[in-house]
Amino acid sequence: SHQSQARQRHCHSLLQPFNTMRVFFVISVLAALLVSIDAFAPPSVSRRAMATELNSKRVSFREDSRRKLVAGINKVANAVKVTLGPKGRNVVLERNYGAPEIVNDGVTIAREISLPDPEENVGARLIQEVAAKSDSKAGDGTTTSTIMTQAIVNNGMKAVTSGVNPVALNLGIRKAARMISDEITKRAKPVTGIDDLKNVATIASGSIEMGRIIAQAADKVGDTGSTVVEESQTLVDEIEFTEGLTIDRGYVSPYFVKDQERQIAELVNPRILVTDAKIENVNEIVPLLEQLVKSKEPLLIVADDVTGEALSALVVNKMRGVLDVVAIKAPGFGNRRREYTQDIAIATGATFV
Repeated sequence: SHQSQARQRHCHSLLQPFNTMRVFFVISVLAALLVSIDAFAPPSVSRRAMATELNSKRVSFREDSRRKLVAGINKVANAVKVTLGPKGRNVVLERNYGAPEIVNDGVTIAREISLPDPEENVGARLIQEVAAKSDSKAGDGTTTSTIMTQAIVNNGMKAVTSGVNPVALNLGIRKAARMISDEITKRAKPVTGIDDLKNVATIASGSIEMGRIIAQAADKVGDTGSTVVEESQTLVDEIEFTEGLTIDRGYVSPYFVKDQERQIAELVNPRILVTDAKIENVNEIVPLLEQLVKSKEPLLIVADDVTGEALSALVVNKMRGVLDVVAIKAPGFGNRRREYTQDIAIATGATFV
């Protein structure tokens, strides 16, 4: 027994250093883990800083909502109505970049206004919509529409506040609007002659000289013509008239070029083939080509596309001097392409195929 006890004490004395080393190793590993966790932990943020503030919805009813709505409409209308008529004043608009802009256009002024109060800004957005619709549908009268809207809203709010039924008031306003529109249509005088055009253009542009130029251009091109205004590089205002039809398409192959210096293909009094189909097989147009070779007339082909054997045959005949021909793609895409080709046929006197 004494020997066994001595043996146990000896073993315990041998294991004690190993136990101490094991405890020290575990403590070291835990310390390393704590250090690594602290290294990758996010920085300490206060609870107040982590909180996200969201703007709550503001709900208003009855008189409060109507008052704010009318206030926003009046602010926009008061800024716009000073430009009414030929004696209207100008408004200066500040830009985030560049110089300020001086305008007297109602819809331009209305679009630039944004109110800090969200409820008043709703009224501003409503009257901006009125001006935008007048501009898109009529092209003019945006200031008049704004002033009429302001008057209808202010008087309508007074009526609603005094106890008038809003639904009945709405029906009455719509009925009165139809009656006034019909009466204006009866009394309207159509614009006839260059003098009427000059008067309208002078009021719109604010310049007698510019009104004369615009009236001259509009009278020259007629009701179906197109007018484009571009910035001039000279010190004088000029009018340039271009006869004919302009198409934003070119030749499908550079071999159709007739003037190598200017890179253009010019045809004089040509025959014109207008179709919305693709021309790929040369046999489809061989009878037409044979007739034009006999008559020595040039040919212009306006098609959806010209490819394959048909394009090769046209290029070969063009290079050999057998036939003066040019092929172009029809302008537009989808359904609009067919409408464009029909317009080209009408303008050139061709038959649409």
